[in-house]
Amino acid sequence: MQVTEKISRTQLGYLIFTFIISTNLLTVPSFTVMFAMQDAWISELIASATGFVSIWVMCELSRRYPGLTIEQYSARILGKWLGKLAAASYAYYWFISISTLTTQHTGFVSTLLLPESPFLVISLTLLALSGIAAFLGIEVIARSNEFLTLLLLVLFIPLLVLTIKDADVHQLKPIVENGFGPVLQGAFNPAGGFMNQVFILGWLLSYYESSSKARKVSLIALTCVTLMSVSLIMLTVMILGPLTDKLTYSFLSVVQYIGIEGSFERLEAIAVSTWVIGCFVKISVSLFIFCVCISRIFGISDYRDLVFPLSLLSLIGSVWIFPNAAALLNYLVFTFPLLAFLNQSLIPLLLLIVDAAKRKAAPSML
Repeated sequence: MQVTEKISRTQLGYLIFTFIISTNLLTVPSFTVMFAMQDAWISELIASATGFVSIWVMCELSRRYPGLTIEQYSARILGKWLGKLAAASYAYYWFISISTLTTQHTGFVSTLLLPESPFLVISLTLLALSGIAAFLGIEVIARSNEFLTLLLLVLFIPLLVLTIKDADVHQLKPIVENGFGPVLQGAFNPAGGFMNQVFILGWLLSYYESSSKARKVSLIALTCVTLMSVSLIMLTVMILGPLTDKLTYSFLSVVQYIGIEGSFERLEAIAVSTWVIGCFVKISVSLFIFCVCISRIFGISDYRDLVFPLSLLSLIGSVWIFPNAAALLNYLVFTFPLLAFLNQSLIPLLLLIVDAAKRKAAPSML
């Protein structure tokens, strides 16, 4: 399938930003503080390094194979069958990711907004909207995300500002009290998140209008995400202290705590809005990539033919894979970072190493 859609530099930066920050908003502080306690912000800084490494790897591979997605140049580097195996691993990863995101969203909305609504209805609604967006294409998703990202920032940044008046900097002390072991443990989960989000470059760069400038805009987007994530964790810890790791949506609890009496109250509606916006964009992009990946594996000319069946498959996965909240939490904390490292860091790095070795051994054949 020939690529006809294009996304601009600004659109690529916004997509990376929203893709990472969307699920970081409410869940990451709890997972990180669970291990690193008051040093969670240091863990987040360490975790962001994986994102910067992944950007370099993905951009270098894209530079060597311009206009191709990762499953296409995997076949060129590894050969047809090993390339198909790598592509199948990517497809499985995106299926699990979409199902996980849908389950997270459904649990969040069901707990806070619609406790009497069936899980299936909430999941179906989100996947139907995301499926429509994926069917319209990455260019439409990117254009809509430009507006949605600005809306997200306009809604969310004032919440961060309001939290400052209740923050206690002493909650961040002592720094590295128990050594760097817990800090590195705390970086394990968000590192998977940073790798996950940058992994989308393996597909998006083939639609980017100027792949030679992709590294710069990606680094700027990741730097902005890192600064916001670190600020988010620091403010959450400074307000909730040791309670942070005991709350699934810790920053939401912070938002419920803050406010200007008589003027601005019940501000959690804003936090919920940012979550829903972010989840919609993230699932739309993931579903688009999933469909493109499957279409390339089986040689289907138009990925749009797969949007409906794969959306339905993801709906089934969101209900079937995680039977309860405990299973989802266990996956997010322990399994997801390992799966992310395998698919998003190890395989692309091996692709780059093998390609470099092949070019050095037989430059005339490439």
